[in-house]
Amino acid sequence: MRCSLIFPTMAKDPLSFLPFAELVQEGHAARLWQGQSLSLETHQMFAYLAGRGFDIPVGTSVVLMPMRHAFEAAVQARSLSRLTGRRTVLGVGPGAPDFTAELRGEPYTSPRTACIDYLDATRHFLGQSEAFPSGGQRGAAPLLPGLEHPGVELGLGVLRPVLARAAGMAADAAISWMTPPGYVADVLLPAMAKGAAERGRPVPRMVTVVHAALAGPGRDPYQLALAAARAHLSTAHYTDMLRQAGLRLHPSQPYLGARALVDSGTFLYGSAEEIHAGLREYEVAGVDEVVLNLSGVAATYGYGAAAEDLRRILTRSGCRTADRTE
Repeated sequence: MRCSLIFPTMAKDPLSFLPFAELVQEGHAARLWQGQSLSLETHQMFAYLAGRGFDIPVGTSVVLMPMRHAFEAAVQARSLSRLTGRRTVLGVGPGAPDFTAELRGEPYTSPRTACIDYLDATRHFLGQSEAFPSGGQRGAAPLLPGLEHPGVELGLGVLRPVLARAAGMAADAAISWMTPPGYVADVLLPAMAKGAAERGRPVPRMVTVVHAALAGPGRDPYQLALAAARAHLSTAHYTDMLRQAGLRLHPSQPYLGARALVDSGTFLYGSAEEIHAGLREYEVAGVDEVVLNLSGVAATYGYGAAAEDLRRILTRSGCRTADRTE
């Protein structure tokens, strides 16, 4: 299993990224991830780092489909691959229905179909497939002009079986967030395998973003979990997923949800060795890459503390940092 890290918030100052990029550059982690940012835009932030000399693998976990056409997504992803000199992971997701409706005028009729079509179209634009998306004809979906680059891996954000099946049908990687290891093994991976079999393609690799924090004097794991996950614990789709995984929580009570995350080991808290033991459960479950998320520490103690926690965890974790997608 490989260990990576995610920048824990929407970036407002590009300099705040540097300690996290350095951990990857120094070989402590396999890849630097960043989710959708409405402050400093995600792709531009990675391009900034490349301009600063950080030739590191990067990935989006995840950027939202309604915000850019698949053609533009392909342009952005392969540009990052060329700028960094590394294979880039373009992880996408449909976004919340209300947000999607605000941008598109209406929600997706079928998020599953929309995700498959978007990934198929992006793959076509990148020249990775000769098939034409959504039944289009030759000339209706042009390829991009030639550009040498190390490659783009297409990922889909998944929480529940429907999109896990879609990932199996159209993605190279499935990217889950805050999903307990047993749920990944028992629910997500079988759904992915089913989707892959329908199209006769390989099962995508599994990437999981995992909340964590080192134990320390004065630190309250429940408060750190709440700081990290309050927004997600207040939404119906995340709490539904966690209930399916056996946790007892409700979107109207995010503090109780935070306690459930810690008590179940979904939020990893303890020594570096204890966190590594928790990460091992994801490896046993079939996860190919864990992405450490120290957003609770960053929100409570600052970026410096989050980067230092990551350094201590990664130094003692024993995780591999070589990326097979390179």
